[in-house]
Amino acid sequence: MKSLRLTCRSILALELLATCVNWASGTAGSGRVELIRTPEGGIQPQVQVDGAGTAHLVYLKGDPAAADIYYVWRKPRSQGFSQPLRVNSRPGSAIAVGTVRGAHLAIGKGNRIHVAWMGSKSSEPRGPSDATPMLYTRLNDAGTAFEPERNVMQFATGLDGGASVAADTVGNVYVAWHARGAVEGEENRMVWVARSRDEGRIFAREAGIFDEPTGACGCCGMRAHGDNAGRIYVLYRSARERIDRDMYLLYSQPGGGRFRGIRLHPWKINACPMSTASIDLGLNSILLAWETAGQVYFSRFDPVAESVSDPVAPPGGGGKRRHPAVAANARGETILVWTEGTGWNRGGTLAWQVFEREGRPTGQGGEAPGVPVWSLATAFPLPDGNFAVVY
Repeated sequence: MKSLRLTCRSILALELLATCVNWASGTAGSGRVELIRTPEGGIQPQVQVDGAGTAHLVYLKGDPAAADIYYVWRKPRSQGFSQPLRVNSRPGSAIAVGTVRGAHLAIGKGNRIHVAWMGSKSSEPRGPSDATPMLYTRLNDAGTAFEPERNVMQFATGLDGGASVAADTVGNVYVAWHARGAVEGEENRMVWVARSRDEGRIFAREAGIFDEPTGACGCCGMRAHGDNAGRIYVLYRSARERIDRDMYLLYSQPGGGRFRGIRLHPWKINACPMSTASIDLGLNSILLAWETAGQVYFSRFDPVAESVSDPVAPPGGGGKRRHPAVAANARGETILVWTEGTGWNRGGTLAWQVFEREGRPTGQGGEAPGVPVWSLATAFPLPDGNFAVVY
């Protein structure tokens, strides 16, 4: 009997171990979602994948009010990331508080990495009249370190909800943020873009890119992204009359010319929801993800037809779903990841759902605890067609 009890305990332990391994790796349905913790216990991971399949990741560490940014990369089929490089030259120059103000990265010509972020109170250089700066840096020519950060804001002050960066393969770099012009108020904010035509060496003075008076939700994040044809996309939340907090997509013609706009999803709320958004390249489309009223959605934008599909939400009720991120694989499948229950100074749960090419949910979905305070998740495709989620 004693031997039998030990055998049963051993079997139970092995079954429990197997369950934990499957859960931690995100096994579900016929595919697999690999769950990866942000290196060094960092927060607010952001990832982009280059044409060779290498994943490039930035994240924040340290005091949430005066954080540092780190960069790592992971080659295809590798089991781990590289040793981290600190992105910001001045310590504590980034902000993690609010989850919407962290660093974004873009991959440009020659796979050069470009990073932009909202500066902290201690950051240098400052913006006009000592305003919060819009900081930018890039990986040096040798790929061994980041250049000292620079402020690219020359006019449009009032930065609050963070910013983003996009790049293309011919050397254009775009740093985007929303801020006020000459008049105060969220309803008078707009999206500004500073453009460099020489891989980030010199930026022109920023310019407003959309004439329609939508306003911009002051403490909501935004997202910029470029495609292989040289088009630039910006996803942001409006603040028309301070109550219409709708999601808007702005998109340019190839080469970053004049921008046009599409209202994606309405939301009437007389408050700032402190939301974030996500853009990724899909199969013959641009993937867009956002939050509305506690639910997360994604849709596909066809840049040739200039049309957008109906929003798709993951199965289950909303109410506490926040901070979506989206990615696609070579088969046209889409993964949508988000957080459950996160809030001001409160962590939560990671959740994800994979969708077929036609937009139907697959059996690949799940959740895992442990999203840190002020953090969110990001995702990228693996060479075998599965997905990885970093949180």
